[in-house]
Amino acid sequence: MKKIIMSFAILLLVLCGVLFFRANTFFNDNQFDVKTPLEPVQIEKQAVLKRFSDAIKIPTISYDDRTQFDANAFIAFQQYLKDAFPLVYQQATLDVINQYSLLYHLKGSDPSLKPALFMGHMDVVPVDESTTAQWEQAPFSGKVVDGTIWGRGTIDDKISVVALMESMEMLIAQGIAPKRSIYFAFGHDEETGGKDGALKIAEHLAKQNIQFEFVLDEGGVVTQDMLPGVTSPVAIIGIAEKGFVNLRLTVNAAGGHSSQPPANTAAGILAQAIVKVEAAPFATDMRFIQDTFKHIGFATDLATRLPMANLWLFSPVVENMMLNIPSSAASIRTSTAVTMLKGSSKSNILPTEAEAIVNFRILPGDTVNSVIQHITKAIDDPRVKIEAFMANEASPVSSTQSYGYQLIEQTIRRLDQDLLVAPYLVQGGTDASKFYGLSDNVYRFMMVKLTPSTMKRFHGVNEQISVEDYLRAIQFYYAMVKQAAQG
Repeated sequence: MKKIIMSFAILLLVLCGVLFFRANTFFNDNQFDVKTPLEPVQIEKQAVLKRFSDAIKIPTISYDDRTQFDANAFIAFQQYLKDAFPLVYQQATLDVINQYSLLYHLKGSDPSLKPALFMGHMDVVPVDESTTAQWEQAPFSGKVVDGTIWGRGTIDDKISVVALMESMEMLIAQGIAPKRSIYFAFGHDEETGGKDGALKIAEHLAKQNIQFEFVLDEGGVVTQDMLPGVTSPVAIIGIAEKGFVNLRLTVNAAGGHSSQPPANTAAGILAQAIVKVEAAPFATDMRFIQDTFKHIGFATDLATRLPMANLWLFSPVVENMMLNIPSSAASIRTSTAVTMLKGSSKSNILPTEAEAIVNFRILPGDTVNSVIQHITKAIDDPRVKIEAFMANEASPVSSTQSYGYQLIEQTIRRLDQDLLVAPYLVQGGTDASKFYGLSDNVYRFMMVKLTPSTMKRFHGVNEQISVEDYLRAIQFYYAMVKQAAQG
């Protein structure tokens, strides 16, 4: 018995030794080593803040109901850009796509270099009337108060549009002649899917057989206290994004008075189907989380690093922990969300039709068809009709070894070497997904710091950004455009 206990103790010690050894050696510090920091460009602070404030004041709102589209607001925004950035309009060519989206081209001198494409979108989401009173500053005021710029679009995504235009205006003013051609693409309907804006821009470029060295859109940010076990700020670069599909579940049945119901009403059958859908989650896939931790694992605390370095043993535990948190669960599998329900119009009327809408965010590797097949098998009831609508496949995954990714990574670090950099999977949708036919290297990042609390301002109340962050965004885009243009 003593030998057995001794043997078990030795095995336990060996196992602990292996676990701790891997925890301290598995993740290497491969962050870009900064030899020459980038010198900040001189920015006329009050002038750029005035221009950004003016941009926020124009209510370029995208509504799901396209009959509410205000063309005059977008025309006004076009005129604002022309007035605010005259050198861009003198030196770059502009194509207005589908009346409201904008494509700028600053031609390079070396045709052997593939051009670079920088993106943003001019439209913003509406402000819910019921929340207007909760705004500390009016949502389209563009006010600058105590070092903060207020208003819809300060984060999503007029910051990219205006900061990019500032960067090109400065480069032209400095007389920098680009070797590589630079394109800016600004869509007008990203918030409703981008089919009239970014998609039309991509089709326009495809007709010209243009291929880009890389594409950079919004998406990733500088995170603070948003990744487990990491106290340092981390700049996350989106290398892929999830797709989406809505499934409409419909059950038809004979109607009638509720006093004489059948064994199962249409609503009851639908309810059973919904329970089956939620009880059949998609399989997990840890590859994107592992890729992120490969870059920053060395900087995490031991409690996080030990299981992540030993997934051969702790994978089930780590997966269960992640699945218990909605934000992390969404990063490791195709998500399922029942969002809409409809039955009869009155409490004592049996529904002749019951309907539910289920929204899925599709992890790369799954497809719209595989989602439909999975849900059809889970429900397994011919009385439930399943119909897909508003579908978009998950994007391909771009390389972290490309010129584009490494330029983004190096620029971030050379501007602020206290930032860690890592790739990640974007859970929402961006206009960038429309451009994979034009480049294999499509990335998403903007130099804005967000925390769990400020993240809620996306599409929420009191959208705002600090003056410091806005100026840093200009520095980032200026450095990116300048380096890319120089080849």
